[in-house]
Amino acid sequence: MRALVFLLLLCLPLGAHANDWQALDAPGAVALMRHALAPGMSDPAGFTLGDCATQRNLDARGRAQARAIGAALRARGIRFDRVYTSQWCRCRDTAVLLSAGPVEAAPALNSFYADFTREAASTAALRALIAATSGRRLFVTHQVNISALTGRAPRSGEVLIVRMTETGTELLGRILTAP
Repeated sequence: MRALVFLLLLCLPLGAHANDWQALDAPGAVALMRHALAPGMSDPAGFTLGDCATQRNLDARGRAQARAIGAALRARGIRFDRVYTSQWCRCRDTAVLLSAGPVEAAPALNSFYADFTREAASTAALRALIAATSGRRLFVTHQVNISALTGRAPRSGEVLIVRMTETGTELLGRILTAP
């Protein structure tokens, strides 16, 4: 019984209102998600993009958080036409564990944390990717990418629902499932 109560609590969105889930249905809505919990601050020096053993990765709580977010989405009948993900393992693993739609790697979602001189180019590439895609889309990426695009700093596993505007982004909702 305790395990069931704990699992149900994991699926409750923290700080989300009913309207936040409905924001996914707003015209032009796009979901931006920071990868699930991956303890630490950055990747180790000399990490290799294609080698998860050299990167900061999801821990057990992060994997559980990604599954819980996916379960919360499915419980509401929410699926994505496409889930785009950074090539970093913690993002890709989050996207796969969500089981919320077909997953596709997109370099425009890769982190620029190690080199902030790439911020403008990375943000422009993300805006272009959003503009070039359609349907219900989820973009799993990093805090720095989301902050550069929206001016907001999401928590691990948090989903920001935004609409692109001529001058930036409009926040439509936020969804956070506890790690």
